[in-house]
Amino acid sequence: MGLNNDDLMKNIPFSKLIKTAGYVMQNWVAGECIYPFYASFKVTHKCSLKCSFCNVWMEKTPDLSTEEVYRVLDNLENSSIVVLSLEGGDPLVRKDIGEILEYAHKKPFILFFTTNGHLIDKRPMEEYGKNVDYIHISIDEGHENLEFFERLKEFQSYGPEICIQIVVTKQSMDAMEDKVKKVYNAAARTVIMPACHLDGTDDYYPNPEKFRNEIIRLKKKYPNTITTPIGFLDNINKLHGCSTSSIIIDSDGGLFYPCRTIGKRIYNFTEGSFIKFLRSEEAKKARKNMSQCSRSCGWYQYFATDVFSSPRSIISSISPYIFK
Repeated sequence: MGLNNDDLMKNIPFSKLIKTAGYVMQNWVAGECIYPFYASFKVTHKCSLKCSFCNVWMEKTPDLSTEEVYRVLDNLENSSIVVLSLEGGDPLVRKDIGEILEYAHKKPFILFFTTNGHLIDKRPMEEYGKNVDYIHISIDEGHENLEFFERLKEFQSYGPEICIQIVVTKQSMDAMEDKVKKVYNAAARTVIMPACHLDGTDDYYPNPEKFRNEIIRLKKKYPNTITTPIGFLDNINKLHGCSTSSIIIDSDGGLFYPCRTIGKRIYNFTEGSFIKFLRSEEAKKARKNMSQCSRSCGWYQYFATDVFSSPRSIISSISPYIFK
């Protein structure tokens, strides 16, 4: 089933789109992405798993209260953000996640929700689905849930669009096609990302050139199934291909800026205006540091969000949602 423009923009009022266009213009004039458009909010670090390529579960950052989460969402509402992803850990661990989703759904965002699926059978997913635009379910060897590929039709009954998130390691490259084929046969979609090498983890990062070539081959063989943008595949093969067009908010409202790889916690979303922070000299200096980073970590969010400025990436990213 395809996604029409009404579905895509149902939560974005015209006034928000006008403001967003203004932020896009200001970024263009400045020659840098001052104002981000995509945010992931880790509403908890708690998780039932300890994936070998992930370090989130290692951290002891406390969770915000329900009211404090609302404060973060209010701050985001008054910013340049138009796409918000609620993540973890596993957000299904939070007993108040239903209330949080209901509150977030009222905001002018396209709302994503990401889970490893291990608590799906214990949560009212159809109720949650009423307040979400897209549910991302991580299914791969690291998340120890490959059997979920046999339940894709069931997951699609939750209501919103379902997108399977597949993390690929250097060891699981050869198994990628089998997963994509199952998603294709279920008329579902998948976003495929490499396991970037995070601090405190072993290096599972696959060869970026081989990863790019294989994804492109699979995009052609299984059309309108893989949402991973071409721009991302190109960017991870550059010396510097990341962007400040996205942010990651920690479970206590803290922001590692400009990114979690090299950034420091220099702002908290429960205190003050995010827009004012972005205009500060401290934020400008942090963005400059990111522009000079040569780590090429391949973190999906930072390398994929040029979809907001590249027509080629926009077409590659949204065509699987429209032409199905």
